[in-house]
Amino acid sequence: MGRSAQLCLGAGVLGLLLCLVNQWSAPELTPSLERAGVLASLLAVGLMLVAILWTRAVPVAPERVDLSGRQGLELAEQLPEGLQQELAWGSRMLLTATPAASLLLHWQGRTLLRRGVLADQPFLPGAISERALSTGKAVSLVNLALYPGRAEFAGLPPGTPAVIVQPIGERGLLLVGGWSPRCFSRSDESWVEGWAQKLRTLLEALPSDAGQRAAGPSAG
Repeated sequence: MGRSAQLCLGAGVLGLLLCLVNQWSAPELTPSLERAGVLASLLAVGLMLVAILWTRAVPVAPERVDLSGRQGLELAEQLPEGLQQELAWGSRMLLTATPAASLLLHWQGRTLLRRGVLADQPFLPGAISERALSTGKAVSLVNLALYPGRAEFAGLPPGTPAVIVQPIGERGLLLVGGWSPRCFSRSDESWVEGWAQKLRTLLEALPSDAGQRAAGPSAG
C-alpha cells in the first residue's frame, strides 16, 4: 500500500475511533448527536474504502530480486548471420523494453541462445515445457516459487521469480525469466509471442546440425 493510501486509511480509522469515543463519552444521546455520529461514521468508512480502491488501482510493484549469475550473451556456433543478428537484436529489445532478466532459446533439443543473467546449468525441458509445446500456447508462471515443477527451469538463474514459457511451433521454446513476481504485463507477453512467431520462420530453415556446439559467452 502506497503512502497516500496509508494516510487515507489512517484518517478513516482515526475518524471512526473518535466518533465511537465521542458517542460513548456523551452524557446524553440526543437525536442530533446520533445523526452526527452516523454521518461521521459513513465519512470514515468512505475514507477507508477509498484507500482500498486506491491500492487496487495503483498496486505496489513487487520488489526486484537480486539474481545471482554473470551477465552475458551466448550464441550457438554455425548459425546463419541473419539469424545471429535477429537473436542479438530481439533479445536486447526484450531485455530493455520488458522486465526480462534472462532469455533462453531452445530449438530441437539444443540451446541456441542465452542472454542476460546466465545460469551455470543446462536447460532440460520438463512437464511444463511439454505442455506448452503440446497446446501451442504460452505458459506464464507469475510466481515460480509456487509451482512444484519449477526444477525444470534450472537453466535459468537460481531464484528466478517469474517465467514465460513461449512455444515456437512444436520444436522450440523461448524462456523469458523476469526480475520479480507478476512482473510481466499482457503487453510484455505479446512482445514475446510476436518475436517467437518471427523466429519460427528463421529457425525452421536451419539445417538439422546447426548450432550443435555452444559458443563461449560474449559481452552482453
